[in-house]
Amino acid sequence: MDTQSPAETSADVWPQASGPRARYRAVRTHTDHLVRDLTPEDQGAQSMPDASPAKWHRAHTTWFFEQFILVPHMPGYAVFDETFCFLFNSYYEAVGARHPRPMRGLLTRPSAEQVSAYRAHVDAAMDRFLAAPLSPDLAGLVELGLNHEQQHQELLVTDMLHAFAQSPLRPAMARDGFAPDGAPGPTRFVPIKGGVHRIGQAGPGFCFDNETPAHDVLLRDFAIASRLVRNDVYQAFIADGAYATPTLWMSDGWATVQAQGWAGPLHWFEQDGTWWQMEPIGPRKLDPEAPVRHISWYEADAFARWAGARLPTEAEWEIASQDPGMREVDTHVWQWTDSAYRPYPGFSPVEGAVGEYNGKFMVNQMVLRGGSLATPTGHTRPTYRNFFHPDKRWQFSGLRLARDA
Repeated sequence: MDTQSPAETSADVWPQASGPRARYRAVRTHTDHLVRDLTPEDQGAQSMPDASPAKWHRAHTTWFFEQFILVPHMPGYAVFDETFCFLFNSYYEAVGARHPRPMRGLLTRPSAEQVSAYRAHVDAAMDRFLAAPLSPDLAGLVELGLNHEQQHQELLVTDMLHAFAQSPLRPAMARDGFAPDGAPGPTRFVPIKGGVHRIGQAGPGFCFDNETPAHDVLLRDFAIASRLVRNDVYQAFIADGAYATPTLWMSDGWATVQAQGWAGPLHWFEQDGTWWQMEPIGPRKLDPEAPVRHISWYEADAFARWAGARLPTEAEWEIASQDPGMREVDTHVWQWTDSAYRPYPGFSPVEGAVGEYNGKFMVNQMVLRGGSLATPTGHTRPTYRNFFHPDKRWQFSGLRLARDA
């Protein structure tokens, strides 16, 4: 049995992948690798409406290739099961009706074994499809599907972590991996010169549509922390009574703290006077020097206020990420910014169902930048815009501080 960590497997396989067939196989293999330690029962668990079962992630990413590539572009392709379009459509209104998201955990059928058969069926067809040259449009659609699967790979990890954290047994979803080393040394503030800067993606290579169009922004001089906020500093925030101090919080954040009974980051727990953190490898003693994670935007914003600083805007973050003084850019946690998730000037979603991928979510959410310990290798870039509602914290989300110059 393979004993490499998921992170090691990604790093070993993906740089060797050349051409769409090899890349397709590498990405799909990594998804299978992530569930290698999960039982069929594990794969059916759904711990909350925001999460999805591992089995569903595996099927949905397969449905994407079947629905958007094989069915319309491969003559003679035989659909694996007509009911799967209803079961595994996520939010594509143009495609049709779908099973309600909060009820995905009730899908005891198809079984995990049947989902594996579905993946094998689609993979075989995709392998034949990718053997022929692709038009630029089709190549772009395949690449979108692969990046879509990479997003679900991270969601699979965070969703299973949340499910296992609810169990008194606190099992591990993986034998090893998911523990990157932090940048050593003290945290300092790196000065960044203001002026007119260009952000967004304009060059070659894949990006999601929400990263476009590239455009100019005017920034004032500012400074940004060289490292992410650590657990020990966040513990000081807790010890200072921050979760009982309403003046530190936005009104909605304070209401959420009270309603949910928050007293610290998600997945922290105390046992015999020692703080622990639930991780993909199971419970682990809290490392005071590790970057804090599993906090909401409300918590990140309150912490910044308590620390006499602020969160960077997404434009500040993108420009600063290119400075060599800014460490831990994309390997530990997604970093909350002070920017609402809105379209860039001149943004226009692509036509058709895939145009629903990002555009219709550009409201009531906040932008995160960077990447996390569960983000697949090679999936991130400085222009990448992740987004979640401000109360969400089951993702690997943390923060770095910024200050006005």
